[in-house]
Amino acid sequence: MKVLFDVIKKPCLTEKSNLLQEVQNTVTFKVDSRANKIEIKKAVEELFDVKVQNVRTTPVRGKKRRVGVKSTGRTNDWKKAYVSLSEGEINFLEEL
Repeated sequence: MKVLFDVIKKPCLTEKSNLLQEVQNTVTFKVDSRANKIEIKKAVEELFDVKVQNVRTTPVRGKKRRVGVKSTGRTNDWKKAYVSLSEGEINFLEEL
């Protein structure tokens, strides 16, 4: 069994995620790339005391970045999870 903090790494705080949270009550997280939807659902329900309705995941490819003058590199690939809440609300801005 994975530790809850290993499954959910951090929230994605972007304009799109803020709009989804206001309109559809959907929260976006950066999660471990090996985590599945069931583990993500359990982790969110236990950490934030909310009821999860649906979880959608998508892999995100890393971006190309320049390293020095001649060579290029890439940032790491990661996984994004869209978590739809049926009961409760998570507000990250109050936590900050």
